[in-house]
Amino acid sequence: MLRARTFAAVTAAAASGVLLLPAQAQAAGSVHLYKIYYDSPGSDLRSNTSLNGEYVQIRNTTGAAVNLKGWTLTDAANHKYTFGNFTLGKGKIVTVRTGRGTNTTANVYQNRGAYVWNNDRDTATLKKSNGTRVDTCSYNSTRVDYKWC
Repeated sequence: MLRARTFAAVTAAAASGVLLLPAQAQAAGSVHLYKIYYDSPGSDLRSNTSLNGEYVQIRNTTGAAVNLKGWTLTDAANHKYTFGNFTLGKGKIVTVRTGRGTNTTANVYQNRGAYVWNNDRDTATLKKSNGTRVDTCSYNSTRVDYKWC
């Protein structure tokens, strides 16, 4: 009788989808590209405000903080931003802005005087410090100014 009840419980759990995904996979999450705002508002006059209106957001959906030291963010032309000693908290987003500014837990700055992201098409690539590709996100549109990855 115990065997029949166990089988019934396992069958019911499987039918509800509970056993379809391992618990670790559900909880693992990822660090990934979240949004690219590639065409900053207004005229492209290279002002710091305009440069910082161009950005990439990276999101941590893991259950723990992740140290991004040495991780890189590049575009198709290989403009590269390398993270210094930066920890992205669990469930947090960091915005990588093109222009100048003071780094915080929510924003980091590439300190560039020119735009990185093309206004029509480009590809963002996020890599770990050892060169392993973590994520890519491409866009090919002039109809909108941003891309959700």
